Amino acid sequence: MSTPNFEQLLEAGCHFGHLKRKWNPAMAPYIFMERNGIHIIDLYKTAAKLEEASAALKNIAKSGKKVLFVATKKQAKQVVADKASSINMPFVIERWPGGMLTNFPTIRKAVKKMTNIDKMIKDGTFDNLSKRERLQVSRQRAKLEKTLGSIADLNRLPSALFVIDVMKEHIAVAEANRLGIPVFAMVDTNSNPNDVDFVIPANDDASKSIELVLDTVCAAMAEGLEERKAEKADAPAEGEEKDAPKQRRRIRKAAPEAEKVEAEKAAESAE
Repeated sequence: MSTPNFEQLLEAGCHFGHLKRKWNPAMAPYIFMERNGIHIIDLYKTAAKLEEASAALKNIAKSGKKVLFVATKKQAKQVVADKASSINMPFVIERWPGGMLTNFPTIRKAVKKMTNIDKMIKDGTFDNLSKRERLQVSRQRAKLEKTLGSIADLNRLPSALFVIDVMKEHIAVAEANRLGIPVFAMVDTNSNPNDVDFVIPANDDASKSIELVLDTVCAAMAEGLEERKAEKADAPAEGEEKDAPKQRRRIRKAAPEAEKVEAEKAAESAE
């Protein structure tokens, strides 16, 4: 797992904060200086915090749990969709459905409705509907797909949230805080880091900065998933070794029975 160095972070523009007048004083520990009325983020702290967050996310992925990525701002949408899909993690890039975490069963019902429509299309029920009904069902399916398609495989609450721009996604952060779900986030100088468990101080407006941070955390999670796969592959071999004494006992038990059957067969043939 490699963390970007100072130069890479600098090149991606991770150090650019917001205007001084827009700052949140809680971000003071992560601010290096002010230049031309703009706060500059301390990139050494960014690198350290990014490494810490990546290690934690790697462990979550290794344990087979899900991390929900949240980014509805224009410059982050596509990057998040691509990176999260590459490691098979759920993501929200359209509007955050209020109550998605705190009212999770209702969201699951909506996802179920979507799968039911898919079943109708497959088994031919859809073709038996009138033209008007087909149009209504298709529209409903498209609407559900847009907002919930990327979380269709999320059968239980995620183990963590990864958020880009905690101000924009404040509802998602508040829901996660309420349920005790850890929040990982890219936090800019105008945001409050106190609601975030793993703060990554960085520019959350530049697509290059967002891409670099996501590349790093997703690579770490991919490593965790690979390690999980490798451990699973080794597990059966260990299981077989444990089962070996049982198998030997079964063979010993079966041996006298087999001899008895053979003896009976020999007696019958002699007669």
